[in-house]
Amino acid sequence: MRFTTRARYGVRLMIDLSQHYGQGPVFLKDIARRQDVSERYLANIVQVLKKKGMVHSFRGVHGGYVLAKKPVDITLKDIVCSLEKQAHLVGCVHKLRFCSRANSCQARRVWMQVEKCFYSALASITLKNACKKCRMKPLRTIRKG
Repeated sequence: MRFTTRARYGVRLMIDLSQHYGQGPVFLKDIARRQDVSERYLANIVQVLKKKGMVHSFRGVHGGYVLAKKPVDITLKDIVCSLEKQAHLVGCVHKLRFCSRANSCQARRVWMQVEKCFYSALASITLKNACKKCRMKPLRTIRKG
């Protein structure tokens, strides 16, 4: 499964807000600079997250964005499902009409289990957990060949 840029950047935005939790509103331009993402693109993402009740916005000189809940109460699944329209491993998992064999396909049952495990893993990672991982040493890239 490959997430859209919108979901990936949304997770980064929410981790950034989580890292500043309790410090007051954060300007979107500062998040954009730290995350090396277009402020305009983040503005679209943050509006969706605001509608979903995950962030609050404040206007004015001391305005910006804050998490609407504690970092421990927001999971990666919450964020991804808010930003992805259809995040499924294969189309037939949730739409039988996607494949004429969907009702009798044994592989479909396997994909359903894999997807269930995947979303369970996302649900187990809170923003608080993600922030802890961000403070760890950077991962080394894996060289091929």
